[in-house]
Amino acid sequence: MTSERPLPMLTRRAFSVTLLGAAAVPFAGRAFAQTPSDIRSRIANMSQLHAIMVQRGDDIIVAEAPRGPGLDRVANIKSCSKSIIGLLTGNAIAEGAIPSVNATIGEIAPSIIPSDATPGVEDLTIEDLVTLRAGLEGTSGRNYGAWVNSDNWVSFALRRPMVASPGGRMIYSTGTTHILGAVLTVATRKSLLEQARDVLGRPLGIEIPSWTQDPQGYYFGGNQMAMTPRGMLRIATLMRDQGRFDGDQIIPADWIDQSTQAHTRSPYSGLAYGYGWFLSRSGFVIARGYGGQIIAAHPEKDLAVAITSDPTSPARSGGYFGQLMDLLEGPVLSLA
Repeated sequence: MTSERPLPMLTRRAFSVTLLGAAAVPFAGRAFAQTPSDIRSRIANMSQLHAIMVQRGDDIIVAEAPRGPGLDRVANIKSCSKSIIGLLTGNAIAEGAIPSVNATIGEIAPSIIPSDATPGVEDLTIEDLVTLRAGLEGTSGRNYGAWVNSDNWVSFALRRPMVASPGGRMIYSTGTTHILGAVLTVATRKSLLEQARDVLGRPLGIEIPSWTQDPQGYYFGGNQMAMTPRGMLRIATLMRDQGRFDGDQIIPADWIDQSTQAHTRSPYSGLAYGYGWFLSRSGFVIARGYGGQIIAAHPEKDLAVAITSDPTSPARSGGYFGQLMDLLEGPVLSLA
């Protein structure tokens, strides 16, 4: 992954999702932690970690905020936003605003394509975008500054050269998710903010404040959204329970199934990747954001997890993010 800077008890829902794919992250020894108090001891020395919440079944068994703004104030979830955009994509398809994942930009939103766009971008599919397999040169990392300082973020991203075949390898690029966000906006005739609040905010009872917009007014598709840790935990339970929350089907179960199929793999972490969600070897479904923001669900073990961290410090796979994965795959998983 490249670097980018810029509630009450729940009703039990028991479903199971079969996850494909493998991760390069090794399992940590589960004997290190068997109780919530062991988790508290483990995070005491993790100076970047702000808050962690773990829900098992109906019960929130860990709710700690040793640093940062706490459990009830919003935090920047960074690229966890990409996973939220993935859920909004599934809703747009379910409502008929988008025919299917095979629909193309040219069919759905030709108005966003600049006259000097890279040849072939009109044929990019929704699936190409939501799996980060558009083939376009990324706007993250060294290209990020030039991209967000451009006068048209969508056009800038659609002018990047093709460096891989669409539908081929994963190219981590927030520009790709931003294109998808613009397509969703055109297709639904609602801003991403409206969609996020309508589809997730109100049904789940979580706060989703306004966030960054590009020069054309499109909300940032893939970065800078904010939620409280409690709100993030509700998203995690939604993923855990096949799109259901408090007895209601919020996101279609078949979209959750498709989202948790391995379509590609991150060249950085080795984690498999579905429709906006990373997939671990043990069965965790993970949204990951810069600095160590995590929304994670383990359907088989009935676990949901939310983690916030210092949004200004890097969290590389070989560093702090690796520590967070060890925490998930070891002590947290042992709570099941």
